Amino acid sequence: MEPENLEERVSALEGQVNDLRRRVRASEQDAQAARVLAGAADRDVADMGGEVRGLRGEVTGLRGEVTDLRGEFTGLRGEFTDFRHATISSFNALRADITDRFARVDDEFRKVNNGFAEMRAKFDLAAAGQQQIVGLIQGLIDDRRGDPG
Repeated sequence: MEPENLEERVSALEGQVNDLRRRVRASEQDAQAARVLAGAADRDVADMGGEVRGLRGEVTGLRGEVTDLRGEFTGLRGEFTDFRHATISSFNALRADITDRFARVDDEFRKVNNGFAEMRAKFDLAAAGQQQIVGLIQGLIDDRRGDPG
């Protein structure tokens, strides 16, 4: 015996099957699109991994360069310290040399001043002697003229 609304039920089932087929096709297309997107994402991740490895290499290189720069700065710091000490020593030696030379100049000026004082004393003596000579000559001149004066 056939159920009563068999044809309707078959028709409804066929509609459901068609709907399921459409859904399966859509799911298959979605799955295909998801696989494409996943493949693209995998490639992007792989590319980014390569870029990250490249960046790590560059960072490692920069670390080496920074280490080298630190060494160079340490060397420069030592050179500047040596230069500063050498400059200070040179200035101290120059200061001592200038002080010695000024002391010698002062000594020489003292000698010149003493020489001038001696010369002044001798000139004063010579002037006094010349004054006596003038007085004697004047006395002779006065005696010859007969000036008792």
